[in-house]
Amino acid sequence: MIKEGQPMFNFMSTSRHPEKQTPMHQERGFLRIKPGTNELALVVSHNFGLTSLEEGQCNPESKEIILETVSLTRISFAKPPYVKKIRRQLKLLNENELEVTVDMETENTPLTEHLKAVYKKE
Repeated sequence: MIKEGQPMFNFMSTSRHPEKQTPMHQERGFLRIKPGTNELALVVSHNFGLTSLEEGQCNPESKEIILETVSLTRISFAKPPYVKKIRRQLKLLNENELEVTVDMETENTPLTEHLKAVYKKE
């Protein structure tokens, strides 16, 4: 339950296979704002058994949020390669489009662009 005026945003993201349209990855989380600052924290639960805590800043001039992991936990039977770091950038392109880029580092791969999406307001 969210109290009125609480500086929090609940979110859910689902990706689908581009050809088959079958569900692939899901994330659910909470974005919290530290009152009186541009500091943010994002707590995310991923459907493959990973939970991440990401913190960062909102830059009103560039209309951009950048978050990086400060903590990762995973279920005991998660499959390798294990995620080691996530960097997330959200950029408001215009009043109707939001670009999200997620970079990921695993034990086999350096920090590399994992996905990029543009969300359009309808």
